[in-house]
Amino acid sequence: MKVPFVSIGRQYDFLREEFIKTFDEVGSSGQYIMGEGLSEFETKIASYCETKYALGLASGSDALFLALKAMGIGEGDEVITCPNSFIASAWVIEATKARTVFVDCAEDYNIDFSKIEEAISPNTKAIIPVHLTGRPSPMDEIKVIAQKYNLHILEDSAQAIGAKYKGNKVGSLGDGAAFSLHPLKNLGVMGDGGVFTTNNEELYQTVKKLRNHGLKNRDECEVWGFNSRLDSLQAELASIKLNHLDTWNLRFREIAEFYRSNLNDLVITPIDKPYEEPVYHNFVIRVDKRDKLMDSLLSSGIETKIHYPIPIHLQECSRNLGYNTGDFPLTELFASQMISLPIYPELTDAEVEYVVEATRSYF
Repeated sequence: MKVPFVSIGRQYDFLREEFIKTFDEVGSSGQYIMGEGLSEFETKIASYCETKYALGLASGSDALFLALKAMGIGEGDEVITCPNSFIASAWVIEATKARTVFVDCAEDYNIDFSKIEEAISPNTKAIIPVHLTGRPSPMDEIKVIAQKYNLHILEDSAQAIGAKYKGNKVGSLGDGAAFSLHPLKNLGVMGDGGVFTTNNEELYQTVKKLRNHGLKNRDECEVWGFNSRLDSLQAELASIKLNHLDTWNLRFREIAEFYRSNLNDLVITPIDKPYEEPVYHNFVIRVDKRDKLMDSLLSSGIETKIHYPIPIHLQECSRNLGYNTGDFPLTELFASQMISLPIYPELTDAEVEYVVEATRSYF
């Protein structure tokens, strides 16, 4: 049996008829950019995320970047985030000409709130907690710190759409949030795409302007802006998929629980906290001599990945930040141990069982 790490085509096959109808409708409408489909999707996803406002953008990275710009963050400022993440969590800070300040992760791979205060300086303006692998960051503790020091909170929710923290959806827990609609995400489109959510009208209006060149209307431009619009077709496709997201996320959790209950005696598996409802965009296990297990699984036809093998602070691009090996011990340790197992709603029970059997047979 072969088990691919991802299989986007399976989801397309399930939605093929709806998608083909939508291709034709959007094509015939002539509204390819900023059309009614985008407005309808924005209303729909704002409701889903339990926020007042949502904006469709060109990518999740753009959602982070434009939100930081709307918060007034720029040269001379500092923004705190975690080095155990995808590179976009940091480059968006650098792109504003602010400085990225890292704080190590905790056992759940998210930022360790107990280390945030020691990283705060007079120049700190915001915290970007990343809900990595689809598990919420410790938002209550982060909010207390942010309020104490008058800091913005921008949720990096790229991997976590639909996840809940103490009954509330991620994306509604800070000043603003960014979601990715990359094809590999739990809610993905057929290309790049992103969403910004907020309950703050001023942030909403500013990001709305920035995504469309800074235009007030067709002829008047109020600020220097950017070109970051989610096109109508992708918005329509995302709207279709949003109808199925809760069902898909339930399947993510079912697979995660099967992996956990059948592998936790052999490897380190994530443990849900009683107040969180993760969506497990990735299911990460940890084991010593990680590469040998990955090779063994591959020889059995099972693809795995590493998220992420090189922490952001040790990337070539981060040299200007002045960090070194040993600065963030847990992030570095986990980077040497982590393996992401296949997890997506279209995996069959037989495939999931095969992954478990092959993993157990290695030991």
